[in-house]
Amino acid sequence: MKTLVLALFFTLNLFGTTLHLSISSSPSKLNPLISTDSASSQIGEWIFSSLLTYDKNGEIKKELAKSYQFIDDTTVVFNLRDDVTWSDGVEFTAEDVLFTFNLINSPKIFTPYKNQFRYVKSVNVIDKYIVEIKYKEPYFKALETWMMDIVPKHKLENEKEIMTSSFNQKPIGTGKYTIDGFEVSKDIILNANKTYFEKEPNIKKIVYHFMPDPSTEFLMLKSGKLDVGSLSPLQMKRQIDADFQKRFNFFEKISNSYTYLGFNHNNPKFQNSKVREAISLAIDRQEMVDILFFGHGQICNGPFMPGTFAYDENITSPKQDIKKAKQLLKDAGYDEKNPFTFEIVTNSNNQTRVNAIEIMQHQLKKVGVIVKIKTMEWQAFLNTVVMPRKFEAVVLGWSLGLMPDAYSIWHSEGSKKGGFNFVSYKNIRVDELIKKAEKTVDRQKLGVIYKEIYRNIVKDNPYLFLYIPNSITVVDKKIQNVSLSKLGVMHNVIDWIKP
Repeated sequence: MKTLVLALFFTLNLFGTTLHLSISSSPSKLNPLISTDSASSQIGEWIFSSLLTYDKNGEIKKELAKSYQFIDDTTVVFNLRDDVTWSDGVEFTAEDVLFTFNLINSPKIFTPYKNQFRYVKSVNVIDKYIVEIKYKEPYFKALETWMMDIVPKHKLENEKEIMTSSFNQKPIGTGKYTIDGFEVSKDIILNANKTYFEKEPNIKKIVYHFMPDPSTEFLMLKSGKLDVGSLSPLQMKRQIDADFQKRFNFFEKISNSYTYLGFNHNNPKFQNSKVREAISLAIDRQEMVDILFFGHGQICNGPFMPGTFAYDENITSPKQDIKKAKQLLKDAGYDEKNPFTFEIVTNSNNQTRVNAIEIMQHQLKKVGVIVKIKTMEWQAFLNTVVMPRKFEAVVLGWSLGLMPDAYSIWHSEGSKKGGFNFVSYKNIRVDELIKKAEKTVDRQKLGVIYKEIYRNIVKDNPYLFLYIPNSITVVDKKIQNVSLSKLGVMHNVIDWIKP
């Protein structure tokens, strides 16, 4: 009987130190240098660390770096922490930083993150815990560049095929949690890193339950099987009851992300600017926001987020103008006898995006445009449609960092294989401005340049910027030390206590 009681105690104690979350799609690769999907980033952020990161207020914070100093405009020296080990016990040193830089620039891998290091002239190991970074010229993101996660030299230096390495499924890092591996469409288990350099997290295990259907996540939240989750505006407005409100704390903020309709500029259909403008004028974005978000979202007016130095408050999205849209289509050679027809593709596990396309389909029908809708499983969508550029139009979203950087998405060089400019947008003036901005350290001058970039992109309609949803997160009231920040609520999970 005593043994049974003890077993029951330890079972309950283990459950109490397990945080239950959900994930809607499986990671592709957990190597942070080559992963490009949100699921991989979501899991990888627990496993890896970088030299620098952001604190809860959005300010630069030291992580693997103990300190840093600018020697001149193009040289920064990082002094690294000497108390960090990889999760397999091997010591972290400056050699890992150099190896990560060399690997990113190696022909062994295809990665859009290579662009982040294009102004780095050299990385030099001065000492076991000292790294000197030299830039080719002054660079506005000299520090933010080193928010890239560092990977272990001792694990990867002898790998011949990094892109297919077993490390991508079973990585080791220096982060808060460790992972033994994952399987596609299965739950993912993370264990607290007992040797994490800040301190061992209070919550010993995180379980991500695989739930491709958002309605399943909602049901799991209502039944008490998830500790943290996201609510859609519809759920927030109409589907929660008093018991749910008593059980959870609610945290709402504007998300650092937007959703867009992206046109493939290599497709002749969208090379005529009149067609892109006509589609833009046919869409009623406010109606879309009202239907989708019930007041918990807003229209997206351009490529950079409100509240940043790059955002131009004088630019707003056009109002719906059916008459002008029809005339533009007619000027482009389309009418009732020869209607403009195109296909929009998106991922099937994001119902909000699917609903957005259905709304646009209805709105565009008013100007004689025929929209076909195709939905696909996320990985198939990413690997066979988006990255190979095999689409006419896509509905996707970008999650943006606190420091805007136009290069990877908007510079024409980003249209190369592995780049994020997969709509193949090209504007010579925008390219020039982006390059000019990269050499501008003065934040006020940088803002002037970025606002011009903003205006040019909006004018060109390479995307139709649709909406910015609010982020609505609920956390079980039993969990202590939870607070909202610019980074959301998960910024201090190592301090959370789950009784």
